[in-house]
Amino acid sequence: MSTSRAPVAGLVLAAGAGSRYGMPKALARGDDGRPWLVRTIRTLTDAGCSPVIVVLGAEAAEARALLDESGLTPAVVVALADDWAEGLSASLRAGLRKAIALSSAPVAVAVVPVDVPGLRPSTVARLIGTLPGDTNADTNADTNPDTAADTAPVGSHTLRQASFNARPGHPVVIGRAHWAALIGTVTGDTGARPYLQSHETRLVDCADLETGLDVDTRD
Repeated sequence: MSTSRAPVAGLVLAAGAGSRYGMPKALARGDDGRPWLVRTIRTLTDAGCSPVIVVLGAEAAEARALLDESGLTPAVVVALADDWAEGLSASLRAGLRKAIALSSAPVAVAVVPVDVPGLRPSTVARLIGTLPGDTNADTNADTNPDTAADTAPVGSHTLRQASFNARPGHPVVIGRAHWAALIGTVTGDTGARPYLQSHETRLVDCADLETGLDVDTRD
């Protein structure tokens, strides 16, 4: 994948305890033994996101050990959500605060939870406009120069969400202009969903690339 035309950071939400899964999903592994956390970070990097911010909470020390074992510790920015038990919103707030604090703040973040192990670099790249030769994303143009096409450069006001046969999913690309409002309003386990629904969020169909399914339980 080529690099983004504007610096877009990856943001992995991996702080939860995974109560329905039976363990923190930051520690989960695929059938091939590869940690979901490691796979998600590499997926975002391969798509052109830089840096990648990882939000940890429950069993954070064990999750950090996975990053160390995989040689990813120097390459990622770790944010701790001490209030992770509040739900997804705590992870999102911690990640956005870390993005704001970066010495060179990215123009946007591509947000993914750690429990979408089928996420592909091509899906992320379509959302941030770095998928070479993509002919499926340039739809529903409007007059907003920041969202004139899904392959247009990501800007500070961008709001884009992947969809799969009309089902909203991940990644979600959130421009910097929205970060403060989200930090101040998100609550509970719904994350950014209410904010996205109340604003002009562009849905980008990615059903031709993958299913977009998350994994909630081991079944």
